[in-house]
Amino acid sequence: MLSQKTTLPTAAAALPGRDTPLHTDEVHFVTGRPLKGPYPEGFQTAIFGMGCFWGVERIFWQLPGVWVTSVGYTGGLTPNPTYEETCTGLTGHTEVVKVVFNPAEISYGELLKAFWENHDPTQGMRQGNDIGTTYRSAIYYLNDAQKAEAEASRDAYQAALDKAGRGQITTEITEAGPYYFAEDYHQGYLAKNPAGYCGIGGTGVVCPIGIGVSAPEAV
Repeated sequence: MLSQKTTLPTAAAALPGRDTPLHTDEVHFVTGRPLKGPYPEGFQTAIFGMGCFWGVERIFWQLPGVWVTSVGYTGGLTPNPTYEETCTGLTGHTEVVKVVFNPAEISYGELLKAFWENHDPTQGMRQGNDIGTTYRSAIYYLNDAQKAEAEASRDAYQAALDKAGRGQITTEITEAGPYYFAEDYHQGYLAKNPAGYCGIGGTGVVCPIGIGVSAPEAV
């Protein structure tokens, strides 16, 4: 099972999933805003994987300029996977947070800074004690500008990690595919369960900002 959980499945080995989306919350538990939209005109979307999505979502919903967050699954093969299926490693998905934000209040670069500083992107298919493909570090970009900025921020953060004697970044940076909303009980989990598990922790290395890449276009 461990080898399955730390190695991405082939299309032949992936679980079949289902055509019907999972039942999820309609609005965010904290903000009351719609998880699936409509979103305000001109707002943008970012998708990040940093380990257990419970703690990751809380990091982002607290940032000024973030309009709404949700948790889900992406990056794999299985349509509309359940949490239990994803945890087997046989869907190929990672746990992610979708962030809808106002670029007039917070930039994509500032979200990237929060991404790099709030987890350890050097651990491969794990985050701390959470082991498996579902916990891998990932940035799923929605346009070319996001791709360029994500890659530039990775290089800048790698330079900072090198100075600190840390390892090589293993973060997956790839174009966003289908995003599947996680089950309702996962949405806003740490607001619903204030004493719930949060395995998120950074390296302590500051991420440089102001890397000179133009802001992404609206999506």
